[in-house]
Amino acid sequence: MPSRNPLEMFNSLLNPWFTLSSQAVLLGIEAQSVMAMRMMRLAAGGANGQAEAQRMVTEKVAAFAEAHAAAVAGVVAGSNGHHVAKKVLNVYGKRVRGNRRRLSR
Repeated sequence: MPSRNPLEMFNSLLNPWFTLSSQAVLLGIEAQSVMAMRMMRLAAGGANGQAEAQRMVTEKVAAFAEAHAAAVAGVVAGSNGHHVAKKVLNVYGKRVRGNRRRLSR
C-alpha cells in the first residue's frame, strides 16, 4: 500500500515534528478541496445547500469536541506533545476524508 506522505521514507532521518507538519500540510490541501466542493453545493442553493450549511456547522463543533477529548486524553495519559498533536491531526484527517468522499459522489 503506497504511503500517503511522500516524506515517510525519511522518518528515521527527520525530526518527528517535521513529519507531522508535512502531514498537516497535506491535510490542509485536502481540506481546501472539501471547501471548494462545499462552496459549490452552497452556491447551488436549495434544500441540499441548506442541509450542507447546517451539517458543516454541526460537524465543525463535533470535530472540535472530538479533537479536544483526544488531546486531553493524551495529556492525562502522559503522552508527549508530538503524540498528542498526531492524535488531534488524525481526528481532523478522518473528518476531512469522510467529507471528501461524501461530497465527491
